[in-house]
Amino acid sequence: MRIVIARFPFDLTMNEVERLVESVTPEPATGQCVTIGRHVYPVKQVGQVITRQDRRDFTAHEVTRALTRLGFTCHEVQPPRPEAFNDPSSSLPWADTPLG
Repeated sequence: MRIVIARFPFDLTMNEVERLVESVTPEPATGQCVTIGRHVYPVKQVGQVITRQDRRDFTAHEVTRALTRLGFTCHEVQPPRPEAFNDPSSSLPWADTPLG
């Protein structure tokens, strides 16, 4: 299928994209992401792999639109909340009481 990213056309299939990213270690997922196989990749990382262009040359929206057309599931991933890091101040009983 012909997709356009950063004004350049690419003829890719779902299998070709899977093959291109299978040896790539996923970066931490935040913002727009795509699920490929059992991994979640940031769409900009996948865009860089399939286009061989700098990430500043295209938007996440362009890659998301192209990957969705190819049949991939794109979604938003929120950054982890501070509680996920076992923030000690969130569990202290006196943390919400006024000093005095």
